Amino acid sequence: MRPERDCMSVADIDRELDHARSQGPLRDISIPPCPELLIALRKELGQGDPDPSEIARIAASDVAMAASLLRTVNSPLYARARKADTVVQAVAMLGVAPTVGILTGFLTRNAIRSNSPLLEHFWETSARRALAMGFIAKQLYGVDADVAHTCGLFCHVGMPIMMLGVKGYAGTLAEALARQDRSFTETENAAHKTDHAVVGALVAKTWRLPSVTVAAVRLHHDFTVLTDTSFPAEVRTLVAIGLVAESLVARHEGVQVQREWLQHGDSCLAYLHVAEQEVDAWVDTLHPLFESASLA
Repeated sequence: MRPERDCMSVADIDRELDHARSQGPLRDISIPPCPELLIALRKELGQGDPDPSEIARIAASDVAMAASLLRTVNSPLYARARKADTVVQAVAMLGVAPTVGILTGFLTRNAIRSNSPLLEHFWETSARRALAMGFIAKQLYGVDADVAHTCGLFCHVGMPIMMLGVKGYAGTLAEALARQDRSFTETENAAHKTDHAVVGALVAKTWRLPSVTVAAVRLHHDFTVLTDTSFPAEVRTLVAIGLVAESLVARHEGVQVQREWLQHGDSCLAYLHVAEQEVDAWVDTLHPLFESASLA
């Protein structure tokens, strides 16, 4: 059983995930191990002063990952006068944290693969969500843009995991995408007694991402958290940023206005102290960022 939301905290989420894994509906689901290169990247990033040369060494240790990084830094998005010919040059041009963000996306994509037509553009959309969350975080005071970027990447990572490991999930996903009378996670829970937010949080926990990221992924469809002071402000801020980012990505991709945005968009903007006019202005700024996601 999932704990009632009105009595949950970050510690409760941690216990919920442990229970779901050991005795609950996720006992038999397969969570890919965190890629070793991602562990190495996060370890270096966790140092007080991460070494760009070590980041470059890790990036260069995988030919496909190095190629992806060079392709990204040399894309029209960055419009460099000189192109990067080496990984070392790419890291120098981008900086450590943006480089780790790009590499995290690459490693996550390659660790979690799904060939479902329903998820054909999944990673493009995930990359755009991550870029949007990182961008929005930079517009706000005291919000870690790199944490926001990672959160955006992992918000929906439970979907391909469920597609690979939960019988009948393809049908559930198609139904959830089509229904307007109840939320996405309500449809998932009705069929499977769990949802992609729980599974995504389990992946984040298994991969030893920060607890604030785990909690935000778990709660990213639960907007009652905005007024729940039992959760850290950082978690609530990430949830609010996530919905604003979703709306921006949807606008870019030509998706119809989302039910959640209609219901909770105003609350998220109010929580972040952001006006709708600011969001409208972000659309043009984010367009080249979003286009870059299709080049990765």
